[in-house]
Amino acid sequence: MRHDLWRLIACIATALVIGLIVGRPFLLLSACLLLFVAWYSRALSGFLNYIRHNADDALPDLSGIVNDLVREFHILRSNYRQREEKLSGFLTRFQDAASALPDAVVVLNRPDRIEWANRKASEYLGINWPQDGGQRLANLIRHPDLSDFLRQRQRHLTSGVMELVSPEDEHRRLELRLTVYGRDHALLVARDITELQRLNKMRSDFIANASHELRTPLTVISGYLEAFEGDREHCPEEWTSRITEMRNQAGRMQRLIEDLLKLSSLESTAEPDVTEQVRVADMLAAIVREAASLEGYGRQTMETKADPELALWGSQAELYSAFSNIIFNAVQYTPAGGRIDIRWFGDREGARLEVSDNGEGIAPEHLSRLTERFYRADKSRSRAKGGTGLGLAIVKHVLARHDGTLEIRSEPGRGSTFTCHFPPERVVSARESSTTHPASA
Repeated sequence: MRHDLWRLIACIATALVIGLIVGRPFLLLSACLLLFVAWYSRALSGFLNYIRHNADDALPDLSGIVNDLVREFHILRSNYRQREEKLSGFLTRFQDAASALPDAVVVLNRPDRIEWANRKASEYLGINWPQDGGQRLANLIRHPDLSDFLRQRQRHLTSGVMELVSPEDEHRRLELRLTVYGRDHALLVARDITELQRLNKMRSDFIANASHELRTPLTVISGYLEAFEGDREHCPEEWTSRITEMRNQAGRMQRLIEDLLKLSSLESTAEPDVTEQVRVADMLAAIVREAASLEGYGRQTMETKADPELALWGSQAELYSAFSNIIFNAVQYTPAGGRIDIRWFGDREGARLEVSDNGEGIAPEHLSRLTERFYRADKSRSRAKGGTGLGLAIVKHVLARHDGTLEIRSEPGRGSTFTCHFPPERVVSARESSTTHPASA
């Protein structure tokens, strides 16, 4: 830049001196400037020609600032090519890794057009890359559930999961998981869950069959024990306590079988009919009355606050089972002099059932596992209370079938709070028409 400026000053000065000598300073100054502009235009034309046609050749030897521009352009172009090669390598490795996955992977843009797919997508979904690039997913896989699923995700820009029979193999069951990322893209992953579903069905069938088979002999044993207990005067005195203990254990086994059958039914049956309107306040009153028959009831102070106008769409029997499990646990595990508060209320996020007590509480390391089958924070204490270890597992399954979630907060020595959250679409005012249900929304 400095050299070009000095060159221009020297040219102007020379033109002025010669022009003053010959008496034509303006003419020579104009000629000098025209020559300088022509020289600069020629240099810029060389630079433009290098950019358009000869960028891969040796650098041209140009003078002044144009030469600096050529050098800077060459450096930037080299850096760009290095980054391009690096990104191309990353993309190639990503595609190779995605192609090696056991799941089908499809990259979508809005409105659900295919940008890329791995090899498994052809086997699971019938999507062939690159032949199907740019096609809409709903046009290639014509299934009403998938169309609704994609439409909802596109409208709300949220991720989601659904199950679908493979369009390439009617015996293959797929789990489709859609993850939204960026502003206009989504990643669809299809996983084969056929074997998993088969194993779950085998386990569910085994539990159901075993429970049914155990129920008959257990009924006979309980009948004989009841007869012995009713005829105590003819039994040796030392048998009395033993018969009572056997009756208690038979009752515990009966409850265990009933919970296993209930859990098996929840896992194997379809979603409950959402057109049934459940008046939760009345249900809670019935549960509290039933809790009066439990051992330890009445030693605590129990208070119920339930909005009588707030109802739920769902299964009466299933919700009764879930709510009673939570309340019965609070009664059995809250010591004498304790307090139990039951609240049913609505908020901005839908509705909640909250059961709080000021009992012994639960250590933090147990909270995440309380809904597992047969998991007990205190095994000896739970067995002494006659628990089966399946109550909270049943609660979790029932809430999942009603689009709800279970939140457990507890602190040792200060008590526990079990909260069931229900989304707004499950909640209805008891004053509304029973025809306005989620299925018709």
